[in-house]
Amino acid sequence: MSPDPGRGFTVEPWVVREPKLDLATIGQSESVFALSNGHIGLRGNLDEGEPHATPGTYLNSFYERRPLPYAEGGYGYPESGQTIINVTNGKLIRLLVEDEPFDLRYGELRSHERVLDLQAGTLTREVEWASPAGRVVKVRSTRMVSLTQRAIAAISYEVEVLDAPALLVVQSELVANEQLPARGDDDPRVEAALTDPLVSELHRSDDAGATLIHQTRKSGLRVAAAMDHEVHGPEGFKVTSEATDDIGRTTIISRLKPGEKLTITKYLAYGWSSRRSQPALHDQVRAALAAARYTGWDGLLTEQREYLDDFWAAADVEIDGDAELQQAVRVAVFHVLQAGARAERRAIGAKGLTGEGYDGHTFWDTETFCLPVLSFLAPEAAADALRWRQSILPLAYERAEQLGLSGAAFPWRTIRGQECSGYWPAGTAAFHINADIADAVRRHIAATGDADFEKEVGLELLVATARLWRSLGHHDATGQFRIDGVTGPDEYTAIVDNNVYTNLMAQLNLRVAADTAARHSRKAAKLGVNAEEMASWRDAAKSMRIPFDEVLGVHPQSEGFTDHQVWDFEGTPPEKYPLLLHVPYFDLYRKQVSKQADLVLAMQLRPDAFTPEQMRRNFAYYEGITVRDSSLSACTQAVVAAWTGHLDLAYDYLAESALVDLNNLAGNTDHGVHIASMAGTWTAVVAGFGGMQCDATGLGFAPRLPPALSRISFGLLWQGRQLRVEITAEEAEYRLVSGPPMRLRHHGEPAALSEKPLRLPIPAPEPVEPVEQPFGRTPKARHPG
Repeated sequence: MSPDPGRGFTVEPWVVREPKLDLATIGQSESVFALSNGHIGLRGNLDEGEPHATPGTYLNSFYERRPLPYAEGGYGYPESGQTIINVTNGKLIRLLVEDEPFDLRYGELRSHERVLDLQAGTLTREVEWASPAGRVVKVRSTRMVSLTQRAIAAISYEVEVLDAPALLVVQSELVANEQLPARGDDDPRVEAALTDPLVSELHRSDDAGATLIHQTRKSGLRVAAAMDHEVHGPEGFKVTSEATDDIGRTTIISRLKPGEKLTITKYLAYGWSSRRSQPALHDQVRAALAAARYTGWDGLLTEQREYLDDFWAAADVEIDGDAELQQAVRVAVFHVLQAGARAERRAIGAKGLTGEGYDGHTFWDTETFCLPVLSFLAPEAAADALRWRQSILPLAYERAEQLGLSGAAFPWRTIRGQECSGYWPAGTAAFHINADIADAVRRHIAATGDADFEKEVGLELLVATARLWRSLGHHDATGQFRIDGVTGPDEYTAIVDNNVYTNLMAQLNLRVAADTAARHSRKAAKLGVNAEEMASWRDAAKSMRIPFDEVLGVHPQSEGFTDHQVWDFEGTPPEKYPLLLHVPYFDLYRKQVSKQADLVLAMQLRPDAFTPEQMRRNFAYYEGITVRDSSLSACTQAVVAAWTGHLDLAYDYLAESALVDLNNLAGNTDHGVHIASMAGTWTAVVAGFGGMQCDATGLGFAPRLPPALSRISFGLLWQGRQLRVEITAEEAEYRLVSGPPMRLRHHGEPAALSEKPLRLPIPAPEPVEPVEQPFGRTPKARHPG
């Protein structure tokens, strides 16, 4: 990770406060202050629109197609990509004070503060500004994206004149095809730029608002945006509206005396469809707008607060001993919720709806990092994410057939279900995404006990993915089941045989698919599953090849990996990281250097496959070659560091994962927040220091705290129950907040939990030898000493 460039936010328990505006870090603030409900995403741009880093208004899964050029084509290469686009911007509220634009780059900015409130679900702003002519105004705004009314966002905007009477003109706008800043093309993680992707179909204004409908030029998707306003101020204000192809504008004119205020409530409604007609989409957003106006601004705020109060009652994580980490963990959970709360059978992208990084694509991040959080904190959101995977099964079946395989081959990166990876070694070959989806199904069913979901959604996903593994792998001459020529989670090591992570996750996929099909035999029969096929899955799982280096006493990441030359870490200066931007993949692929946790992630997700001694030796070995050029790594390393007794190191990794965006540790938060790292932050606390593991047999904990923290408390939902776990150095308390009695495991020992809290001692950790990281890649020490 890059050195911490400084922090522009104060440390507070429930808010992220930016006490002054720093244009040098405005892109980071736009991402951190982004509001979303999983359907609508509004970057934290200033109300007046400029200055900005990237204007951003996004609708989940709304995209435009773009060509994928290849120097040399090949069979099975995707022909086109998908890029999330900036749709009609309804955040814009421009202000003129005596004919001078309210622009913070001119005049005198006397104060500027923005606050993201994690309990209210709002972004507030307060500014005092003197125009170049010396007129002083105070502007207060509050922005929200509703978690209860899916199509709605709203803004309260208030202007007060402080020193002398002034004529104010407020222009509240809907703007399509905004001019976007140019992007560099030297970083493959940066999004593609599309110019004017929207074609106008309808523009209409009324007394206090407007509606715009557009269609994308190539993907054929239709989007509608509508706005309406309520205005309060001194007598005599005037409101007019107009609309053209790409602009809807409501203008409010008022003359204010010192101390008087002009208050505008702006309601926004968004909708899109690939099938619905223009009139139907028009009526949809107008109806949503009418419902929002009926609820009113105060009603929307109340609904938002009640929704979040209910969520935090179960989901809050409390950390004593590190105020910055406490704030960061809550920010992380909040952004993960925003990414999926109302996605409703659409994808959860790597950046959520906070920016255009990675073109807005979803990857395996969703199932492996995000859904473990949502299954335990917002299970309906997790279920809907998996229902989205089920909805794109026809495309995954088609892709598998194209590749000469059975079952389903899910896309490595996509928005709507088609494969969008133009680089097949890190795309098509990363088949582990299929097992990641199956594991998310397994985990969700274990966490919720939802038998209907298992039968109607989970079974089909498990069968489709199991069939892929049975056709992709083969039994060798010794009878072992091999999966050759694939890429595991570590993208610095591609096209390998028997990647341990892939094989272990495929093994679990095959076992769970067979067991689930046996439980739902009649439904499975409709999918063509018979006893012979289930037996073949179990046989492949039983004979799965799991390489082990007997000389070193560790698992090679893949067949022969530990025989490769070790990367020259001491000869690699800090400015050469991340390596993918400075080194050819050819050189990375043949050396021992890991971009991110791979074998270590296998230990996190399949701890049953490793002895405690193997886990300790493996962790020490891979610490020495993992450079963390991916934000997905630190959270996994935190979990396994905690499990293997390296509690201070786990604490360091947890902080790195939690602060990646608040402190812009990767230097690219302006492209959107790192949703998977944020989700991994929760996992590092709950699975790492809480020692939580779950499977079909139940729920277990093995808690231990690092010396720097005096207490951790977290909540979760489990099979219709609400639990709260509190950990101190000496003991753990398990409390059943609601639901029937249950059994759990504490450090491997069974325990019964009912109405009375259960307090159990925590065994002292065994001393461990320190582990070393690659030269220059040790995480920033957070622990004392």
